[in-house]
Amino acid sequence: MTTTIGPCILVAGIGNILLGDDGFGVEVARRLSERSLPAGVTVRDFGIRGMDLAYALLDPYDAVLFVDTASREGEPGTLYVIEPEIDPTATATIEAHGMDPVKVLALARAMGAPPVLTYLVGCEPGFMPPPDSDDVVMELTEPVRKAVNEAVEVVESLIEKISVMHGGTETGSDGEGR
Repeated sequence: MTTTIGPCILVAGIGNILLGDDGFGVEVARRLSERSLPAGVTVRDFGIRGMDLAYALLDPYDAVLFVDTASREGEPGTLYVIEPEIDPTATATIEAHGMDPVKVLALARAMGAPPVLTYLVGCEPGFMPPPDSDDVVMELTEPVRKAVNEAVEVVESLIEKISVMHGGTETGSDGEGR
C-alpha cells in the first residue's frame, strides 16, 4: 500500500480568551482541531504561553501558521495573511502574560530553531480591554466571531498551498519514505 505524506505543519492558536477578541486565535485552533486535517498537521492552542511556543518551534516543522489578532487599522473582523519578517537585530524576549509571535520567532531562532515558511493569519480585533484594565471579557465581538469560520478556511487553504509547494513523499506499507 502506498500513501502520500505531506509536510509537517504547526498551526499555533495564540491569544487570551479572557480579553475579548484576543481569544480569536484560540477559537480558530479549537475549530480546526475538530476538523479532519492532513497527516503531518498539528494544531495547538498556545494561548499566551510564548515559551511553550518557542520550544515547539525547535521541532522540525516545514511551516508554521500563527493564528492571532492583528491590529492594522482595518474594519473589525478583517482577515490578513502576513509573512512575518524577523529582524536579526531584534531582542529575543517574550512577555510573561502576553505573546508577540514575531518576538517568539526571534527567541526560537536564538535558541537554534531553523527558519521555516511562516504565515500569520490575523484578524482585526473589534474590542480588547486596555492592558491596565481588570475587565474580563470572554466572548468575541460579532465581526470577529463571524471571521472565525473564514479564518478556518484560510488556514486550510494555506495548508493545501504548503502541501503542494512541498509535494509529498510516497510511503510503502511499512511507513518508510520512498
